[in-house]
Amino acid sequence: MSFRSLEEIILQCDKQQKPFWEIILEEDMEERMVTATESIEKMEQLYLAMKHADEVYDERLKSASNLVGGDGARMNQAMVENKTLSGPFISEVIAKALKMGESNACMKKIVAAPTAGSCGVIPAVLLSYEEKYQASRQRMIEALYVASGIGEVIAARAFLAGAAGGCQAEIGSASAMAAGALTYLNGGNQENIAHAAAMSLKNLLGLVCDTVGGLVEVPCVKRNVVGAVNAIASADMAVAGIRSQIPPDEVIDAMRDIGEVLPRSLRETGEGGLAATPTGQEIMNRLIKQ
Repeated sequence: MSFRSLEEIILQCDKQQKPFWEIILEEDMEERMVTATESIEKMEQLYLAMKHADEVYDERLKSASNLVGGDGARMNQAMVENKTLSGPFISEVIAKALKMGESNACMKKIVAAPTAGSCGVIPAVLLSYEEKYQASRQRMIEALYVASGIGEVIAARAFLAGAAGGCQAEIGSASAMAAGALTYLNGGNQENIAHAAAMSLKNLLGLVCDTVGGLVEVPCVKRNVVGAVNAIASADMAVAGIRSQIPPDEVIDAMRDIGEVLPRSLRETGEGGLAATPTGQEIMNRLIKQ
């Protein structure tokens, strides 16, 4: 059984009187024919890989294009010097999102969550949450199940790849998944989780994929920051009882419809948007010469 709607997951939560994450766990067990222990061990491996990628970040590394590297460390330094307006938690989230995106550009090991280009969003919010609130490993794994359930529905109803639907499909989906996970961690129920995902995705509808030089570096790395911070705001709204006026599944459908009409130049071809600016073209020409 694969879920094709968030409404379906909510109905199962209500029917079985089980939390969102457990419904997704049981689906994974059925889909892959594994035990609960095997499923949880696999999810824990993914979470530990996220933690490891964060821990081994190297500020000295630069991507082959020289466009990316060191910004995560710069953000950390600004935090130490009390230069940030966003406060310790948000600042830490920003730093972690930058670090993960930079590590991807520098060919380090990351977890595609749900894609390599959006790999910084979910780790940034979950690792920061674990550190701030001393959350148990089990709680963090449960949050990953929540995120994966949302991602599954988005993949079934729309798409996750920038080449298919623009950056809204990558950063937008990652942000929705992270928002749902955070909502769960902060005490939200299945309805809150779905509406957090919807609000987060709504905020990024229409986001184009305009990779400079055709590389998943600019503006991709900094868009991971936007996706992470957006997830926090959406989770806070959902826990406060704020709902999306457009039903969550319809928001996903809208993302699909928007992605289908985006021109080819704005779907990871490196031909439009920021990639087509004079500086974007200069970078492309430099990379071709290299």
